[in-house]
Amino acid sequence: MSDDLRATACAHLPHCLKPLSDPARLEAAALPMHTQGDIGRTPLERLCDTLDAIFEACATFPEPSHSTFFARSMRLALAEAAADPALLTPMQREGSAGSYRRHLLIADPRGRYAIAALVWQPGQASPVHAHHTWCGYAVVEGKLRETIFEWDDARQCASALRAQARKRGAVSFVRSGRGAIHRLGNGSDAQAVSLHIYGVEGARIGTHVNDTVRVADAAELVRRLHVTT
Repeated sequence: MSDDLRATACAHLPHCLKPLSDPARLEAAALPMHTQGDIGRTPLERLCDTLDAIFEACATFPEPSHSTFFARSMRLALAEAAADPALLTPMQREGSAGSYRRHLLIADPRGRYAIAALVWQPGQASPVHAHHTWCGYAVVEGKLRETIFEWDDARQCASALRAQARKRGAVSFVRSGRGAIHRLGNGSDAQAVSLHIYGVEGARIGTHVNDTVRVADAAELVRRLHVTT
């Protein structure tokens, strides 16, 4: 972000979010402290206040999610919200036996974002997918396993690159497109819960977020490797 744009963004931020305007300070900054006026507001309401301030600060950007400022701000907002033990009610932590369960928590009235909690029982996982929109998540409870994939445009499929454990407090943010393909799953023996923010209207959360992709067949990869060696 240029100095001029950063100054413009900073001018719109409330005091508690001023550290977000400086990338160097952001890396080392503590989570923003809420003001006395926040007393009585729920963690989700405070999260929405933060998201609204981020969007206001990025009002001059044609596409806010393309800015480093936006991405870093979203990560910090997710981390703060996920660390609050009062974030979710017991009902919002309820899972489903068939597959992971999504609870829509907040739908922005202006359609800029939707906030959801995903509950993962042991053995449940998402399909391998990219994203039609920007999105971010934080692990609220338990531990997830994230597998990262690489898109092969020539073959129109994805290949696994690596897997990593995502423990409580882990945060991620990605932009739309097939440059960020992954699969989330619960490989542990205990329930896991994650908090997600998507750049879509609440009504479109089930249809306009995940871009499910084809995964390269393992046998095909072995054959191709044999041919090229």
